[in-house]
Amino acid sequence: MKLSLTICCAVFLISGSICSFTQAGRQQQQQPEFVQQGQQLMHEGKPDEALALYRKAVETSPDSITANIAAGSVLDLMGRGEEARAYFARAIELATLEQKARAQRAMAMSYAFDGNCQKAVQYEQQAFDFYGNARNFFQQGEIADEAARVCLDSGDPDTAQKWYKSGHDMGVKEPDIKPARQDLWNFRWEHAQARISARRGDQAEAEKHVAAAKAILDRGTIPEQAQFFPYLKGYVAFYAGDYKTALEQLSKANQNDPFIQCLMGQAYERLAQKNKAMEYYRRVSTTSAHNPAAAYAVPFARRKLL
Repeated sequence: MKLSLTICCAVFLISGSICSFTQAGRQQQQQPEFVQQGQQLMHEGKPDEALALYRKAVETSPDSITANIAAGSVLDLMGRGEEARAYFARAIELATLEQKARAQRAMAMSYAFDGNCQKAVQYEQQAFDFYGNARNFFQQGEIADEAARVCLDSGDPDTAQKWYKSGHDMGVKEPDIKPARQDLWNFRWEHAQARISARRGDQAEAEKHVAAAKAILDRGTIPEQAQFFPYLKGYVAFYAGDYKTALEQLSKANQNDPFIQCLMGQAYERLAQKNKAMEYYRRVSTTSAHNPAAAYAVPFARRKLL
């Protein structure tokens, strides 16, 4: 991911990268045809057909890391994590040193779907260390933020804060870092602290970090990050119990993000608008993303749709 925000970007680990919204279209074109077909089946609400397609790809090319990760990803989305992790373990086994981080992050996401922060961190740490050895501080920051997001959504704000701080500190170590890149990491760190404070019930602290995040945006160096600010305001409002404001702000955020969809569903539910809530939970159920957003939202929505 270049200048995008891990917290709400659609992550397609089966394609081996984290994409910003501006990059997602290009990334989609780079994916193997069977991956694109499987994602379309997921969007159509046909996970069994997507799984069959990916399993066939594994049978045809058993040493394909992409096919193994694709099959595992769909199984996670179907709530079959133990089966999924057999495919991710195979991908890790097959991977070269340069490819392992991709497979390790897929395994981390599998544990994220189970809400298991510590096991997810175990695999994120391996990828983090690989990029540390390569002195790729930007990717270390990305991975740390990813681990932090999983832990926050799993209900462990203390571990989340530790990893978000590490992500920021690694990111700004980039040699000859440009002002815009520095503002990106500072914005992410304020964004993260606001959400952590909101989850801890400290509204005043959350609002302080919201204001700090806005001040960074107002410098104008990272205009592409402005799209993530309504998500932050909606998130903080939701955890403050102001569901109308939460919906007002979240409706300005990325409507294809499963976490946004799930949070809006919850807000409608708190406002006793069950039909609207179920509409959003159904949207979540058709995602093909295998990322922290989906790892929280899909299991939550599945329970609501039972």
